[in-house]
Amino acid sequence: MALTTEQLIKRLEVPTSRVRAVLDTDTYNEIDDQFAVVYSLLSSEKLQMEAFYAAPFHNELSDGPKDGMEKSFDELRRILEIMGVQESIPSYRGSDAYMPDPTTPVESEGARDLVKRAMASSADDPLYVVSIGAITNIASAILMEPAIIHKIVVVWLGGHALHWKDTKEFNLKQDLHASRLVLDSGVPLVLIPCKGVASHLSTSLSEIRDYVKESGPIGEYLYETYKNCKADHYAYSRVIWDISAIAYLVQSDWLPSTLVHSPLISEDFRWSSDSNRHFIRYVHDVKRDDIFRDLFTKMKLAADK
Repeated sequence: MALTTEQLIKRLEVPTSRVRAVLDTDTYNEIDDQFAVVYSLLSSEKLQMEAFYAAPFHNELSDGPKDGMEKSFDELRRILEIMGVQESIPSYRGSDAYMPDPTTPVESEGARDLVKRAMASSADDPLYVVSIGAITNIASAILMEPAIIHKIVVVWLGGHALHWKDTKEFNLKQDLHASRLVLDSGVPLVLIPCKGVASHLSTSLSEIRDYVKESGPIGEYLYETYKNCKADHYAYSRVIWDISAIAYLVQSDWLPSTLVHSPLISEDFRWSSDSNRHFIRYVHDVKRDDIFRDLFTKMKLAADK
């Protein structure tokens, strides 16, 4: 049974207190996922991280979705080990393929754990499911147990801004069936677009060297990861957009948002609207400096302890 409009709007209120959360990440795909994992762990005043899931991806860094997921799982475990939480916060392998059709889930350790954690949650204390990759794991969990839409709030970095000419964004276009399912399911959803919104979260090697490198072993790791992503850093900046999904839960004022009707995705990856559809929360801006300042400050404080 779908949430009523009143229930959905209530669930989509911006979080003001500490929340329970899981993070679904294609950690090996780019270098921004690593920053997001670290940011989530350093933001314990607002996030109680319960689990991490490896998401599938397929590009020049992987032989296919399964290989991408396995590499992401290994990278995720590496970061958790550096942060000293590998034994205290579980991590799970996710889907080894994309959804083959709109009604068939891809079962995995991650999807099963999500269902279990969601169903153990109270509607008054929903589990926040943060996704910064292809949303296959979350869509599969919803198909496996549709009742979880009453127990969770999904925060997804996916697609481009609604005014963009298309929405051929990596997270969204990898698994069109999963992306459509999440947008159609009526699950409480906070959508953070990439181009036009999170794309403002750009930084440079100089900034990472000045404010991250000296922040202990994880700071050195993030610095080396950033440095190695490009041979020539002269006049170069890179978007670390995955941290936007964490920042929304840390301080929603840094990501101004509004309620909109859930958009539709065409076969050629374009947005369209229908005022009869349910509401989602749509982030339309980011306060870049506030977000990076918070991340850099937390990394230094953690290193100084």
